Amino acid sequence: MLHDGHNAEVATPLGPARSLARFTADLQYGDIPASAISRAKMLILDALGVGLASNAYDYAERAVAGAVALGGSGPCSVIGRSERLPVRDAALANGVLIHGLDFDDTHLTSIVHPTAACLPCALTFAESLKASGQSLLTAYAAGMEAAVRIGGSVKGGFHHVGFHATGVVAHFSSSIIASKLLGLPAERIVAAQGIAASTAAGIQVFLEEGAWTKRFHPGWAAVAGITAARLSENGFVGPSRPYEGKFGLFQTHLHEHAKDVDLSWMSDRLGEYWHFADTAIKPYPVCHFIHGCADAAIELHQEIDPEDIAEVEAFLPKETLHIIAEPANSKERPTSDYEAKFSAQFVVATCLIKGRFGLPELQADALADPQVRDLATRVRCQADPDTAFPKFFSGGVRVTTRDGRQLTRHVRVNSGAGERSLPLEGVVAKFMASASLAVSRSKAEEIRDAVLQLDTISVEQLANALRYDRRA
Repeated sequence: MLHDGHNAEVATPLGPARSLARFTADLQYGDIPASAISRAKMLILDALGVGLASNAYDYAERAVAGAVALGGSGPCSVIGRSERLPVRDAALANGVLIHGLDFDDTHLTSIVHPTAACLPCALTFAESLKASGQSLLTAYAAGMEAAVRIGGSVKGGFHHVGFHATGVVAHFSSSIIASKLLGLPAERIVAAQGIAASTAAGIQVFLEEGAWTKRFHPGWAAVAGITAARLSENGFVGPSRPYEGKFGLFQTHLHEHAKDVDLSWMSDRLGEYWHFADTAIKPYPVCHFIHGCADAAIELHQEIDPEDIAEVEAFLPKETLHIIAEPANSKERPTSDYEAKFSAQFVVATCLIKGRFGLPELQADALADPQVRDLATRVRCQADPDTAFPKFFSGGVRVTTRDGRQLTRHVRVNSGAGERSLPLEGVVAKFMASASLAVSRSKAEEIRDAVLQLDTISVEQLANALRYDRRA
């Protein structure tokens, strides 16, 4: 049985798919609070900045080349590039770009990257339909709520059994977004979610060797969501209980953790409380689970000479250790930028020595820094007894010096979250720094202005701003 906090029949009389479908079908732009719209623009701006920055890396070239090979040219734009692709191929490429650096936003309680789970579909499908900016924002908001609520209902369960949660929930959020943009009625949105249940996946085996497949998950979900909505639009029949039904998502993906699912998360105050507005924007381009530790290590940097460090203890949420700290032997010695992003040992060592962690700290010379590599082997990771996880990604660091002194810092609310959320000026600064890796300042400013005015322009105008000939 699935736990609903009270009673499944009382909490979700329609069932979760129908609750989300009715909410989506009825949602109008004017129903979304101004504060949530403002937050949506900031989240989109941040994601597009990260997507632009991805073009400075080899995986972007290879991913876009693969997308071009799938279907050749088409009408839809690719972030920061001149290529134009068919709608699903463009959505695939944009998903890789947005999530490729693992620098995109995270909803902490849900443990999903909601904008990566929603924007590739919303941006690309809206462009193909010549939709308005308000239509994109409305569909995006519906998808964001769905992604966050599905993720929140499982209480981290997808990660426990080896799934990348974003790679799973993005199929459903994308199907909801595409359905909203098509103006489908509630029953067709139920069917679209049911169809998406047959494609929802995303295994975490990439952690073993820093493979690129995590980057691929949101884009593939966008492809699946568009496909599901178009099939449903034309009468294709999908199951009506894709989440809680026998052999549905929760039973097949969560196994013994299915008993912990809280169905009330998917419907309580739906349309009244906008969970997506709580999404945290990352200050560091590494797995969000490490951010509290990174904050603590950066605070300690000013108080120590790296040469005096004998050993380091890093305190992290117990539930995350298997992702970011184990097996210790390999996490202490990352061989690629992607392995480094998921190594608490490497991140903490870098922050203690350099007092920062940005994209330059993932370049080849930084990964090879002998001082950082030596210290990383002396970072011991353990469960944080004072964690606020999953509300916040708390973390602490205790440094023991060669003369026996101990210095400790603990950060309960990681930077970028809760009361430490980045204000608009901070988001714009991050966007400009990210975008500058791949486009001119004038182009970055054009994109910034288009996003912040998205409710007054067409998606085509935003797409025009996003296109950039990197050979010029």
